[in-house]
This record gives sequence, C-alpha cells and structure tokens, in this order.
Amino acid sequence: MYYRNIYVMTTAALGLALAFGMGIAVGQSAPTENKGVKISPPTTLELRGEIDSVEARQLRLRVVTVEPGGVVGIHSHNGRPAVAYVVQGTLTEYVEGGGVHERKQGESWTEGKATTHWAENKGSSAAVVVAVDVFKP
Repeated sequence: MYYRNIYVMTTAALGLALAFGMGIAVGQSAPTENKGVKISPPTTLELRGEIDSVEARQLRLRVVTVEPGGVVGIHSHNGRPAVAYVVQGTLTEYVEGGGVHERKQGESWTEGKATTHWAENKGSSAAVVVAVDVFKP
C-alpha cells in the first residue's frame, strides 16, 4: 500500500509538472519578425508559357550529389521548368546551343523549356545541388 501511494503521488506530481510545462510552451507567443535570418535574392522563372497547366503536376525539391567524375545525363526541361542552387563544389554544365557553364558553390540558375543539357563533376570533391522543378509524374 505504501509503494502504491508513492507511485500515485509521483505520477500526479509528474503530470502536474508536465501540464505546467505545456501551459508555458503553449502560452508563449510566436515571433513576428525574422532574427538572424539571411535570405538570398530569388532565382525565378516565369511559368506562363513554360507549361500548359499545373494540373497533375508536383512541385519537387531534390538534393543531387554528383561524385567526382560523375555525370548527369542529357535531359530536357520542356514541360519541367526548374531552378537549381549549388550548395557545395562545382558542376560543369553543357547546354545544347548555349555553351558551357561552370556552376559554383552559391550560384543559382533557371532551366526553362528551351533547356536541354547535361553536367559533369570535374572536381576532386562531390558537387551538391538543390534542384526544384515542376514535375509531371
């Protein structure tokens, strides 16, 4: 009986402490201003004229890691507009009819319906790219 009373009292005390703690967390007001946040200028691509509609399409974000000597095969962005950002390393992009571009850490660019390209990592470390596109599965 003694241990049962201790158990009940301990459980009650923990419950009250948890409820009190939750009350404080819930009662806190959410910040209304950014603090310690840096946002880069946006890289944008006007979607009007790029795709016929957004029906049955997804907004997709992927992190693409290309190892040294790795290659992203040739592909088109017709109907699949995209923006990309290099997080790490350098990627060499070969654009059909548009030349060669060294895409370095911190750089962003767009890929519209006229873009057909491929890329390779000529460096000695992995290239990491965040790629966001409007995709039709």
